[in-house]
Amino acid sequence: MNNQTVNRPWGSYRSLLQADNHQVKKLVVEPGQRLSLQSHERRCEHWVVTHGPALVTVGDKEQIFNTGEHIFIPLKARHRLANPGDDPIIIIEVQLGDYLGEDDIIRYADDYQRDLKKRDLK
Repeated sequence: MNNQTVNRPWGSYRSLLQADNHQVKKLVVEPGQRLSLQSHERRCEHWVVTHGPALVTVGDKEQIFNTGEHIFIPLKARHRLANPGDDPIIIIEVQLGDYLGEDDIIRYADDYQRDLKKRDLK
């Protein structure tokens, strides 16, 4: 397991636990930033807001989640996490699936001009 902090344009993440079919990460999203609108082919996710509020999109629904609330992201659901506030938000993310690689991301929209094409999974 690599528990080093990985910087992204929207903030950072750190893998806290990794096993065959699940992984736990700590996400920090900086004020005014958001992750790409994305989906995953081989994993679902559970998010717990440990410092919010977080603006979450799942499918066509957008909702604010506050500290202590949680969100389920079903397999293949389009989703996005955004920080509408003035302080960093912190999310604990639990990924469940038969493949947990970073290349299991299909991006539909991205503020940072990253690749929007589907990637081949290992």
